[in-house]
Amino acid sequence: MKVPFTKMQGTGNDFVVIDATKKDFALSRKQIRALASRHFGIGFDQLLVVERPTRKGVDFRYRIFNADGGEVEQCGNGARCFVKFVRQKGLTSKREIRVETPGGIIGPRLEADGEVSVDMGAPRFSGVEKLLVGDESVEVAMVSMGNPHAVQKVREVELAPVTTQGPRLERHQRFPEGVNAGYMQVLGRHHIALRVWERGAGETLSCGTGACAAAVVAIAQNLAESPVRVDTRGGTLTITWAGGDNAVWMKGPAETAFEGSFEL
Repeated sequence: MKVPFTKMQGTGNDFVVIDATKKDFALSRKQIRALASRHFGIGFDQLLVVERPTRKGVDFRYRIFNADGGEVEQCGNGARCFVKFVRQKGLTSKREIRVETPGGIIGPRLEADGEVSVDMGAPRFSGVEKLLVGDESVEVAMVSMGNPHAVQKVREVELAPVTTQGPRLERHQRFPEGVNAGYMQVLGRHHIALRVWERGAGETLSCGTGACAAAVVAIAQNLAESPVRVDTRGGTLTITWAGGDNAVWMKGPAETAFEGSFEL
């Protein structure tokens, strides 16, 4: 069986997107890992599956699988690609849609400038904790954007121990389901730089929910003010948050790279 797919990216965070609105579709963890391989498969950070909604008042259901085959709750950069995909495929004519995810309802909106804004919902900021990572005591701010993030402030993001400490934080006993480890450098009152070690994917060029989480931490700790420009290795995102129980809004690009099919 040949399965059509679309390869997309949002600030370098890359995805394979599959339309499963007309026919149920499932892959095993082994199959997902094979497709995610950048040498033997298509290569991607996450696999995004578009499905029919299971509840009233929403347009689609959105499922996300990391490169290791595990399913996760949320993906912000993927959400921007999601709305462009369903419009390009004629699955909707709306510029703003409501999408159900395991992490809650999100609202991607295609803007006039071609970028996409996403209502990511209210963050859950649970404060700062000190964790022992190897022989080092690390202070992390805990934020959920529908998925878990442990954010720490660093002096220079390019020198941060993302690839060495990040995997240890991801699998730390404090996080039985894993965590995304964010490393944030404050550059100004409306400007931060960020690198993220994503659980199940490793370091990616960008992480949308990670950018939201980092901006929330910076604003909550009075290190920055909304809106916050977040520079990632793959591009720039703009995060807006009015604090408290208000929704976090993320704005950034989403682009189609190519289309193809794979055999099962």
